[in-house]
Amino acid sequence: MFADLLKRLTAPDPDPLPDLDCRLALTALLVRIARTDGDYAPEEIERIDQIARARYGLSPFEATALRREAETLEAEAPDTVRFTRAIKDHVPYEDREAVIEALWEVVLADGKRDHEEDALLRLVAPMLGIADQDSAMARRRVEAKLSGGADLDAGAGEGDGGA
Repeated sequence: MFADLLKRLTAPDPDPLPDLDCRLALTALLVRIARTDGDYAPEEIERIDQIARARYGLSPFEATALRREAETLEAEAPDTVRFTRAIKDHVPYEDREAVIEALWEVVLADGKRDHEEDALLRLVAPMLGIADQDSAMARRRVEAKLSGGADLDAGAGEGDGGA
């Protein structure tokens, strides 16, 4: 199953992905961002499950099953481009902004901004066609939501390319 999806993701002129494959690509991207710092924290896993439940209307069991499939896909995928390309090709811009917010939710789920996660998000945002300013605004919305308005990274972020 994953080999077929990876093959379709890397095709030069891919056919539109079925909804389930697009869900899997997005969830795999969430897993990749969570694993980037080498600490796949329980808070990040729970946040990925919460995002899947909210975004796709899944039960807790279905969200966990989707994440587990995404973990396998993420481990097999050689690079991040495949996930971002699938999302960019199949998700409208407004929804891609929500994808960036979801990625920031995972990055900040463990209460800290890690350099590796920041760097990957700065790479991913333009690959999704999201401007640095929009990514920075998404980060601020997530920080405000998670901390009740307090800035989690006081002083960091304004000169960091926005993502």
